[in-house]
Amino acid sequence: MSKRTNKSLSMMTLASGLTIASLAHAGEVTLSSADGTVNMTGEFVDFQDNAYVIATALGELRVAASRVSCSGESCPSLGAVETDITIAGSDVVGSGLMPLLLEGYAGSLDAAAALGNTGQSGELIATLTADQGFGDDLTSILVSGTGSTDGFQKLLAEEAEITMSSRRIVPGEARSLRDAGAGNMVDPAQEHIVAIDSLVMITNAENPIETLTTNQVRAIYSGQITNWSQVDGPDLPIVVVTQSEDSGTRTVFEDRIFGDTTASLASGAQIAGSGSEASQLVNATQGAIGVVGYSFQRGANPVSLINECGITMTPDAFSARTEEYALQRRLYLYTRADTISDQSRAFVEFATSNAADSLIGKAGFIGFAVDRREQSLDGSRGLSLLDPAADAYEAGFMRQMLAQMVDYDRLSTTFRFRTGSAQLDERGRIDRDRLVEYLETQPAGSEVLLVGFTDDVGQFDGNRVLSEQRASQVSQELAAYAGNRLNDISISSIGYGEVAPSGCNATQEGRRINRRVEVWIKSPA
Repeated sequence: MSKRTNKSLSMMTLASGLTIASLAHAGEVTLSSADGTVNMTGEFVDFQDNAYVIATALGELRVAASRVSCSGESCPSLGAVETDITIAGSDVVGSGLMPLLLEGYAGSLDAAAALGNTGQSGELIATLTADQGFGDDLTSILVSGTGSTDGFQKLLAEEAEITMSSRRIVPGEARSLRDAGAGNMVDPAQEHIVAIDSLVMITNAENPIETLTTNQVRAIYSGQITNWSQVDGPDLPIVVVTQSEDSGTRTVFEDRIFGDTTASLASGAQIAGSGSEASQLVNATQGAIGVVGYSFQRGANPVSLINECGITMTPDAFSARTEEYALQRRLYLYTRADTISDQSRAFVEFATSNAADSLIGKAGFIGFAVDRREQSLDGSRGLSLLDPAADAYEAGFMRQMLAQMVDYDRLSTTFRFRTGSAQLDERGRIDRDRLVEYLETQPAGSEVLLVGFTDDVGQFDGNRVLSEQRASQVSQELAAYAGNRLNDISISSIGYGEVAPSGCNATQEGRRINRRVEVWIKSPA
């Protein structure tokens, strides 16, 4: 259990809502939500029943404290709280995902979750009460969204039991925690991938542009391309919309588009305070372009990206689940091995289960549910396999793959490997578990084909053999894990090596994407 640093409120107080330690004199305050859907200013009137009451031109408005944070000198100062579990770290996870996960977790226990605001920016408290709110208090959970780095520091200091992170733990953080007795932080028992946050390039709905190359996007955001006519669009000035420098969205975007290159932002760029504001600016400005989270497209035109190798990346949920779309990141929960309580372990197990998938989607993120998609001859992959310029020897395997591919649908489940290794990466266990659960629902006689691929480092035939070994290994692991659960499903494997890359082999990230085993399925005739 985490160290308790706040001691002033009892569980009874929590169950009935947060109390006010002191109230400032009446004056103007601003209530805003992390996702930008609530942003209102008015005169502070009262705080009662876990809600702010403010006077506006439209009259008195009541806003649930669980949805907003209050800024302004007249905001009430709420009392410190005592909690059983503290979850700290990424504000993206804390404000965007945790409220729904907490409510869903309570529902799984036949309990009710009372969500409240502590008065501190980025903090949320949930009190879980049994028997749908009519029974005894089960637990209280404090969520503090201050940033991934701060979350790891609190985990190290034992001030939090669970850390939320919008990036993977870095080696230095993992070593510090290991040396403190916390265990192996990249062990699947301690590193929990919860969801995918996919970022989407958007333009105004009036803009006919459907695709941009990553080089074009780089030139647009650095001010080298200033008119849509320069990328085969209308004769219209480009208005660049971005978010503040401390925004996680902007950080991921610039990392994936610019890499280690430092580039100045285009002159006249508009800085949005949130994803919601960014989409509003793009929708209101005919020549605008922006990047927003998957849930903030809001009628704007999503743009597919073409990488340096000519591979088109579509910003949809299927591509995000296969991790073949460039602008995305994994969202994590981390736990210590030495201090985690049964209550914290139970919450993490819920957050990474099938039961959480619908909540993750509702929050605007992408979970790990299994999708199914037809593989057609006229799709981008089919056309690439018909490349007339391909080496004659390699072309033979390309035609073999094409002939086999059209008989199967592809599932979004995709297994990946570390460089030169036949060992699955950290997401492999999640994909394995979800795949078996999905296949159990398929009709008897269905055929599953595990198809291995590699990057292009090394000789073609050597890579093909390695891809076959990896596909065979996944087949064996799947059979061993499933036991007799898939007796009515046939599972086989094949490898095509470096044929049909999904990423650009010129980059480390592209090579990682290409080291994979896909899952194809065919229903009985």
